[in-house]
Amino acid sequence: MWLLVKTLVFSIILVVVFTTGFSSCYSQNNSNYNTDSNVPITQQPSSYENSLDFKIGQMLIVGFRGMSVRDQGVQDIIRDIQHFNLGGVILFDYDIAMKSPRRNIKSRNQLKQLIKALQSANAASTTIPLFISIDQEGGNIQRLKKKFGFSSTGRFSAQYLGTQGPEQTKIQSRRIANTLTEVGINLNFAPVVDLNINPDNQIIGKLGRSFSDDPKLVTDHALAFIGEHNLNKIICVLKHFPGHGSSYHDSHLGWVDVTDSWDESELKPYRSLINADLGFQNAIMIGHIFNGILDPKYPATLSKKIITGELRTDMKYTGVVISDDMQMKAISHHYDWNEAIYRTIEAGVDIILIGNNSEYERNVVKNTVAIIKRLIQTKQISETRIEESYQRIKRLKSKLLPIINNVSQVKYKLTVNVVPFGSRIRIMNILPKYFSGIRLPPGRYRLRVEKPGYFTHNELVTIQKQDITISLELRKK
Repeated sequence: MWLLVKTLVFSIILVVVFTTGFSSCYSQNNSNYNTDSNVPITQQPSSYENSLDFKIGQMLIVGFRGMSVRDQGVQDIIRDIQHFNLGGVILFDYDIAMKSPRRNIKSRNQLKQLIKALQSANAASTTIPLFISIDQEGGNIQRLKKKFGFSSTGRFSAQYLGTQGPEQTKIQSRRIANTLTEVGINLNFAPVVDLNINPDNQIIGKLGRSFSDDPKLVTDHALAFIGEHNLNKIICVLKHFPGHGSSYHDSHLGWVDVTDSWDESELKPYRSLINADLGFQNAIMIGHIFNGILDPKYPATLSKKIITGELRTDMKYTGVVISDDMQMKAISHHYDWNEAIYRTIEAGVDIILIGNNSEYERNVVKNTVAIIKRLIQTKQISETRIEESYQRIKRLKSKLLPIINNVSQVKYKLTVNVVPFGSRIRIMNILPKYFSGIRLPPGRYRLRVEKPGYFTHNELVTIQKQDITISLELRKK
């Protein structure tokens, strides 16, 4: 609740100066664009966003090599963003094909600058933001590690948190979400909602990635995890539908058949989360799992019976569906790339994830776009099918706080007055340091105010071409 305050208040104003200075390979196209990836849009949509080429590009999230715009791999992905309208990228801390710890992440500041460069390149031609994605589950699966300067996120595994109660999951998720927001990541491939049916499962159970074998407990912890991310306008991707927790093998390494081990209870967390009133859209990842009970012919990623039938028709899911990495051996060693792309789209997947890590292909975006266009030209896939996915992706991206077109340099003063004195005030879309004075471009900004012994206050503030003062009083616990 917002209250006018007549007593002594704490006023805080922070100045944020956004600067750019990127490689000449694309700076001529984006000199008027602010590079903070978490500030809202002021651009008007272009007609190009309605073209078929643009819609196809939005259906891909792809990995790349490099840590700065000086690196060839980053220049390549910027080319793909600008020429093929790439919908998103995925960040890794290790290059599997090269067996090298040099991939995308070196330090906190380096990562911020990399993400700003990518979003700026994207903003040169569209108002629709770029997905910047990562696997930051916590525990054994996290890319933002202590050695890179990310010491306060993701310490505990889901398995451990499942024994501690949802409040502890909420605390860890808040730390993860705050860090993702700070560097500009807007999509997290987490939480895992697989049931820990087989504790000896080498990719789920043994890595502590599942909260529990109890569907309700998994749902409760997933809700806690998702809630903190959504407060920061970060999209969560639930995984791995229709359930990987009962498997005995790893789909990264080969074919995974859960026909004899899968239980229908593995669908319960998805049903509960689909029906939950989260107030925010998220997404679901399809696993490369063969389940003969649900489809006797194809693994889930390629299965129309599972995606369009089970998930969309029976479970009434209307959101975005993302594939697991299409280069994983469960798919790549059993299906030709052309057939895999065709069947994935035909099955109902909206976004095709290509890690480009277990093997690296410099032109994978160009080649995959060409395959999809050829499938449309030969009428194997209809333009209507592409439009369905594009509209779902567009709705999902509308929930983000994306780039601002900084044509006008005019900024307005935001003053936040808080009782009690000494409360911690943050603007979650930009997470500025604390120094006096803040002037911001018009847009929406998410405030978080905290103090020990008081309830945390979250509020969305809109600046509309004038200075604004906010006064509030925290409630005691």
